[in-house]
Amino acid sequence: MRLFLTSAFALIICTSFGQVGKPFPELPGKTLDNREIVVPTDTQDKLTIVGMAYSKKSEDILKGWYEPMFNKFVLKRGIMDHLYDVNFYFIPMYTGAKKMAYEISMDKMRESNRKDLYPYLLFYKGELEPYVSVLKMEEKELPYLFIIDRDGKVLYRAKGLYSEKKMEEIEAILDSHPN
Repeated sequence: MRLFLTSAFALIICTSFGQVGKPFPELPGKTLDNREIVVPTDTQDKLTIVGMAYSKKSEDILKGWYEPMFNKFVLKRGIMDHLYDVNFYFIPMYTGAKKMAYEISMDKMRESNRKDLYPYLLFYKGELEPYVSVLKMEEKELPYLFIIDRDGKVLYRAKGLYSEKKMEEIEAILDSHPN
């Protein structure tokens, strides 16, 4: 019953955002292990979680999502976490004048020797449109998190700081769309 109520609540929250149910615009990027990936085209094998940031402040906030998401969806440290099989990417977006820092940032991350991060950081260099308008990412100081289905449609959207409540909403969406 709790799962049903959580799922229903998450569905109500999610449908209040205009982009839920709409296609996620193609976003090409490069991982630290030099794989080129286009979300959602190359991620249709399973549900995909992406966290996106396009300012220094939003990147710093997005880092707060990384550990709990990595523990749950990659390391699978929780009791039922082994049931979640998703693609998972954090996407720093290099746009405008920030494009010049793209290679430098990637090299700096590689130098940090955090090879566990390599497959999950997807660096984007390009324009902000259509992402800001289509995904309603108007507040550049905040990171945005999306769940995308196998057809490339947005199932869920959150923004801002990590919270247990948001993680419960994510779990409810994942539970209602098993792989």
